[in-house]
Amino acid sequence: MATRDPLDFDIGVEDDEDGTPSPSSISPPSSPPSYFDRDRHVAFFEMLYNLMPYHYQSQEINRLTLAFFTISGLHLLKALDRVDKDRVVGWVLSFQAHPRSRAESKNGQFYGFHGSRTSQFPPDENGVSVHDAGHLASTYCALAILKTVGFNLLTIDKESILISMRNLQQPDGSFMPVHVGAETDLRFVYCAAAICFMLEDWSGMDREKAKDYILNCQSYDGGFGLMPGLESHGGGTYCAVASLRLMGYIEDDLLSKNATSSIINVSLLLDWCMQRQAIDGGFQGRANKSSDTCYAFWVGAVLRILGGYKFIDKIALRRFLLTCQSEYGGFSKYPSELPDLYHSYYGYTAFSLLEEPGLNPLCAELGMTDLAALGIL
Repeated sequence: MATRDPLDFDIGVEDDEDGTPSPSSISPPSSPPSYFDRDRHVAFFEMLYNLMPYHYQSQEINRLTLAFFTISGLHLLKALDRVDKDRVVGWVLSFQAHPRSRAESKNGQFYGFHGSRTSQFPPDENGVSVHDAGHLASTYCALAILKTVGFNLLTIDKESILISMRNLQQPDGSFMPVHVGAETDLRFVYCAAAICFMLEDWSGMDREKAKDYILNCQSYDGGFGLMPGLESHGGGTYCAVASLRLMGYIEDDLLSKNATSSIINVSLLLDWCMQRQAIDGGFQGRANKSSDTCYAFWVGAVLRILGGYKFIDKIALRRFLLTCQSEYGGFSKYPSELPDLYHSYYGYTAFSLLEEPGLNPLCAELGMTDLAALGIL
């Protein structure tokens, strides 16, 4: 009989001949609730914790990321009691790649966490794990999950993670997510900074080089592109600002201090962020794009870090987000569509920033609850 790992969230296999409709062919509800329906959101995420729908089959390689959204989402909703914390810890730790020796941790591979079982290859006949390399984003999610359920990160093999993570940093200060054949951009600089911050050890990166790379990504309009020279983007701007904050290069609430002495152009950045709130109250990721639930976090969290969140139209933002709330629980990308895990999580973070009753407060820099970030459960 086939065995299954504890907490390996079920991802069903679609049968093309059984008539099961795809998400796009199901009619969405016509009138979403006019209030934040916490109970439905808890039920929706508890369902995702126990049984991941087959539509997520293509995301199997990102299983740890899906788990982070689910578990951290339940914590945001003050429903972490739905989670078996001991099983979660054992399951997450089983994804860490381990070198056979300290010397092997410098062989170029990254000994972080795998994203799923499908990226975890068994050793060869000589006991050598040739492909036993982790991924930066999966490692960030793994550590964030462990913090969320109250696990002491100081007890894990952080040296292997940090020593091998330096192999991923490039001469320009950017990071690759894996040791070979991958792109480099601000997403992975952020993952590296968050990993070092959570492990309370900055030996895993050259902060000065990373800082210089981030500063080279700030565009003429004040926002940040994912790479130098690219168009300003809400996600890239969050990764830049949150990384600088985690690395200690910018202070919290910059606007209340002497912003002219900051290493970034704060006034231009604030102006760019404020322009992202559209006429419908939602936030867009780039100029001339539609409002999207997730950017209420990506841009909203930047404003929170800067101290400019007070300037947004919170009533209009809340109104927009409620048009993306499903009667089934969860949030969709755009109004009146079906909910998905990613946009649901960032819908909860957005409402946490809005200080919605019944939600735990958010640590904007780490994208998880303040309680988890501080290790208080």
